[in-house]
Amino acid sequence: MAGLLDRIAPDVRRRLAFGLLVYVVTTAVFALVAGPQRLGEHTSFNHYAHLADAWAHGRQYIVHGGPSYAMGNDFAEFQGKTYISFPPFPAVLMLPFVKLAGSPENFQDGQFMVWLAGLGPTFLFLVLEKLRRTGRSLRSEGENIFLSALFGFGTLYFFTAVEGTVWYAAHVVCVFLSALYILCALDAERPFLAGVLLGCIFMTRPTVLLTGLFFGLEAIRVSCKHIPEEGTLLERARMTWAELDVAALLRRLVPFVVPILATLALASWMNYARFGEMSPTAFGHEHLTVVWHNRMSQWGLFGYHYLAKNLGVMLTVLPFTPPKGNMCFVGNGGLLEAITKFSDCVPFKINEHGLALWFTCPFYFWLFRPKNKGLFHACILATALVPLAVNLLYQNSGWRQFGYRFSNDYAVYLFVLLAIGGRPLGRAFKSLAVWAVAWNLFGAVTFDRGQFDKFYFREATQRELYQPD
Repeated sequence: MAGLLDRIAPDVRRRLAFGLLVYVVTTAVFALVAGPQRLGEHTSFNHYAHLADAWAHGRQYIVHGGPSYAMGNDFAEFQGKTYISFPPFPAVLMLPFVKLAGSPENFQDGQFMVWLAGLGPTFLFLVLEKLRRTGRSLRSEGENIFLSALFGFGTLYFFTAVEGTVWYAAHVVCVFLSALYILCALDAERPFLAGVLLGCIFMTRPTVLLTGLFFGLEAIRVSCKHIPEEGTLLERARMTWAELDVAALLRRLVPFVVPILATLALASWMNYARFGEMSPTAFGHEHLTVVWHNRMSQWGLFGYHYLAKNLGVMLTVLPFTPPKGNMCFVGNGGLLEAITKFSDCVPFKINEHGLALWFTCPFYFWLFRPKNKGLFHACILATALVPLAVNLLYQNSGWRQFGYRFSNDYAVYLFVLLAIGGRPLGRAFKSLAVWAVAWNLFGAVTFDRGQFDKFYFREATQRELYQPD
């Protein structure tokens, strides 16, 4: 073992050591906040574990329908059989452990996701360090550790990481896959592995497949003899095409695309076998037995119809404050009465559509005026904007959530932009970071915990975004 470590360059050992430190610290905090119940028992919505168990028994459907403890929540019903309609890659990761456990109920899926959750900040740190080594980022090693910790504790990833249930588990898996994908896609360095990772991302969060744009842009850049820096966008595009080594580009794109096409073919076969639809995206959400099934039938899974509502959730939902006549006051009845009254009232409520992104993560304002711009910055920005835009057209705003959880789909790219943008992470940024950590810690501790339900406003039709008059 010592001989193997000796063969690793000192700078690599240092990066791996700090990466391990990030993993240990973030995982320990996630486990502490998750608490004994989520670590020691299966969650109520362990859909991925049921899918893994179905595979272990040679089938795709769930015998006897969804378990009673899941209350029929988000199961697809088709021709008398019950299916899991969530893209399946997280179940692939769970499969050997569910098989060893013997049943979904014997497998602690929430604990499993906590162990995976530390990988996101860890691989983000390695991405930021690679950007520093290659000169794209001027951030110091300490700043990269700080940004990685801020990602773990100061974004919506925090409450997502400690939930464990099916909707949030997909985000945890997608985040670490996205960070690994960026590591491989930088300089189009590992095309095949980047393609494999992007295929896994598609089988976890399908809209994030669109971040394949980043590899394509990197492949074009490194396949050009010269990248023009002046002229209009159209002129630069023409000059880039003239300088492009097409053979070199194909040597990078072909091994990248092959595993993606194989993944799409596999998804198409799975969906055809279950629902008779030869489509890689027909995972079965249209067959969910949910209250809002009619809106999906009428407007589809994606469409302009959903844009206004989703923008409202992403940008405008704030905590409710009590009406003036219902403020909490403690009377003169002694300590016991004071404690009772305080426990029955709260200073605010949070709509379970989730708080606005700028409210929970205000440091994202640093993205708007980067100090350092350029082609690479533009490529990362374009990559982040594509899944952002598509998610805003989705039939669901993310409900139920503490904050806009769909931002997890592109948060890694936003942190890359913070790193390469070059604006100082001074006192103002750190003050907003403290605000973000405080609110996201509150969300991680209170969201979906029965004793803290009084802080949340839930309206099952999903139609109310704002406090009623």
